[in-house]
Amino acid sequence: MSGAVDAVAELLSRARRVVVLTGAGISAESGLRTFREAADRQEQSTSRGGVPPTMEGLWKSFDPQKLATPEAFEADPEMVTRWYDHRRVGCLAAQPNPGHVALAEIERRVVARGGVFTLLTQNVDRLHQRAGSVNVVELHGSIIEWRCVKTGRKVTPGPGAMTEFPPRSECGALLRPDVVWFGEMLPETAVRAAQEAVAECDVFLSVGTSAQVYPAAGFIHAAARNGAKTVEVNKDPTPISPMVDWSVLAKAGEVLPEVVGRMGE
Repeated sequence: MSGAVDAVAELLSRARRVVVLTGAGISAESGLRTFREAADRQEQSTSRGGVPPTMEGLWKSFDPQKLATPEAFEADPEMVTRWYDHRRVGCLAAQPNPGHVALAEIERRVVARGGVFTLLTQNVDRLHQRAGSVNVVELHGSIIEWRCVKTGRKVTPGPGAMTEFPPRSECGALLRPDVVWFGEMLPETAVRAAQEAVAECDVFLSVGTSAQVYPAAGFIHAAARNGAKTVEVNKDPTPISPMVDWSVLAKAGEVLPEVVGRMGE
């Protein structure tokens, strides 16, 4: 792995335009479990009239693909917003890990020498921003912000759990999490920003993602077609592992700080 880390560090030291795509794997290193991981850790205790109190229990007790839809919100806005608010509070309690911090430092170094760095994330937790990343494109929105279903105005709830379910905006309309639900389109501005960055990058890193969720999974292929060097950092092999220039099978929080340590300013 040392040789690959050296190669990636050298790439990033010379790159003028860098794009990084991150997925659930990097957030999992901060304790935010994916749907599948949490399903294996169901807790039996319950609260709120039978709703499990822990994030793991919530993932297990309800099918995310049924709750994370506009139809579910319309049918039972109280349950959906309770579920999402519990997730929101869990995200706020989590802390950026060394992988997040390393990406922020890579951005700082690339920008300091006049380069361009774009971080595309499928995560909704805003841990990248809290770690210091600046140019972040949220492909799937953010659970930290909620928006009025009538006006589209966004609000940022306080750090504590909400007390009204479903919550309402100043105009009395319902608030929903500002995330992309199953069946919804990704924000046009985010997709456009991602496509423009991918078209111009000379290095593309895929970090902590299964490389199976489109359209994000297609970005690395587009970057490769445009001549960019491609790198994968993931603890398990993925469909892109055989096609990238360098595949580092390890946790982002272990590898990326090493990469930073071997980069030049």
